[in-house]
Amino acid sequence: MTTLRPFTCDDLFRFNGINLDPLTENFGLGFYLQYLARWPEYFMVAESPSGDLMGYVMGKCEGVGENWHGHVTAVSVGPDYRRLGLAKRLMDGLEVTSDKKRCFFVDLFVRVSNKLAISIYEKLGYIIYRTVLDYYSGEKEEDAYDMRKALSRDRLFKSVVPLTEPVRIDELEF
Repeated sequence: MTTLRPFTCDDLFRFNGINLDPLTENFGLGFYLQYLARWPEYFMVAESPSGDLMGYVMGKCEGVGENWHGHVTAVSVGPDYRRLGLAKRLMDGLEVTSDKKRCFFVDLFVRVSNKLAISIYEKLGYIIYRTVLDYYSGEKEEDAYDMRKALSRDRLFKSVVPLTEPVRIDELEF
């Protein structure tokens, strides 16, 4: 049986296999440690009965007023453990944490070319809220979709009314 548990510092030495996916964003060690120290309740790992790490989610809460929200910084499942519903379980955990913190919504950014991830997020109830131009840098800049899911505090679903015009990174409010 798969166990969802809080991410620990020791897991930083064991999760490289999950991060090998070319569409998984990789960060420096300090970035992971910052999230672990600041938002430990938003950093969870899925572990197999044999102790192998199967996937993880890391996020945070941020914003002010009706923009107070949970944010998915990264969610990834190792290739051997895909199509088992782990991404859903990890996302559900982050959403429950965000609901407990009285967030209005959860958001995430995804490459517009990552059709598989977009499809998964839509099945989990996320909508494409807006396009963020040139969000991803590298050899080729790429736009992102800002996808959102309203939580119980947003009874009128104001946070998920899609915007029609794209925005630039410097126009984002956190």
